[in-house]
Amino acid sequence: MKTVVILGASFAGLHVAHALLKKNNGKVKVIVVNKSTHFYWNLASVRAIIPDQIKDEDIFKPIDQALLGYPKANYELIIGEATAASFENKVIEVLVSADNKIRALAYDQLVLATGARSASPSVPWKASGNYEDTRECLDQIRGRLLQAQHVVVAGAGGTGIEVAGELGHEFGKTKNIILLSAGPSLLNGDPTGTAAVQELKRLNVTIKYGSRVQEARPREDGKMELVLINGETIVTDLYLPTTGLIPNTEYIPAKHLSSDPAYRSVLVDACMRVDGATDVWACGDVVSKPRAGFFITQKQAAGVAKNVLAAIAGQEPVAVKGPPVDIFACAVGRSRGVGRMNSIRLPSFMVWLAKGRTLAMQMVSGYINGGVA
Repeated sequence: MKTVVILGASFAGLHVAHALLKKNNGKVKVIVVNKSTHFYWNLASVRAIIPDQIKDEDIFKPIDQALLGYPKANYELIIGEATAASFENKVIEVLVSADNKIRALAYDQLVLATGARSASPSVPWKASGNYEDTRECLDQIRGRLLQAQHVVVAGAGGTGIEVAGELGHEFGKTKNIILLSAGPSLLNGDPTGTAAVQELKRLNVTIKYGSRVQEARPREDGKMELVLINGETIVTDLYLPTTGLIPNTEYIPAKHLSSDPAYRSVLVDACMRVDGATDVWACGDVVSKPRAGFFITQKQAAGVAKNVLAAIAGQEPVAVKGPPVDIFACAVGRSRGVGRMNSIRLPSFMVWLAKGRTLAMQMVSGYINGGVA
């Protein structure tokens, strides 16, 4: 029996696991390693911080429930974290949470899907560690939001706009909501940025341009003092940074990673094979090629699963194609949004219908029952 080890069980890793287990003919064992016991639908985190909007049980699902439908002999779930990798020896070292001991896992095929984390551990846009840590992070922000009168969101990318939009929708008439943009426009100059400005203004969100946070200083009174790169200082009740992702690649030898010190992503070829390694594949935010994105991750996961099965069968892999069109959609509050399909602007109602209405939470079940694959 061949052994496939999958590191990570979020959008990429769990997708690959389902695809392999569904097509399993009894000749493959899938070992899934994940730091958290629960799958986290972080796409809804921007709304989950608003009190009484989203129940935790709707965005957190036990990973073991996702695997129960498959023969027990065909899979193993390990709650733990990869700490070292030897691609030459085909061995991964994992720190197992249950006993805090290192376990060496030998593999025939390896899938790297450990994703990325937020640069700040105090926000829930990505899983911040284990299940309990992420839930506690959400609860703390909800509690502080109820007390806060002044909230600063730093970062004018998609996440920052969605967070500011949710805050404006709920609190725009009663609280001071500020969005900081490091540059002269929103969304780094994307054509939808102008529309996002108009939508945020409707929700009473104040936008400050050329305002990158240089330092955040906690004060004794519980407030946060933000020092901007332009010298300005802002004192706020709640600071929500949305900038900066850090790939979870510390366990991977440096020669397989990008040389960019700010984003050490995994280097892969067109087939999603890790450069310089044999029988090692990667997909999702750990790659961020051409960029991090949900639909891109879905395509990559499906392609990696097919190539892993091909490799086991002694066949050549094929290039993994991305989405047929470049779609960008950004919810702005609970009733509107901005987006485009290639260069064609999408109506606000269409973005709301496709994303903003539910933040795609109807897709969660597919990652648990296997429908995603």
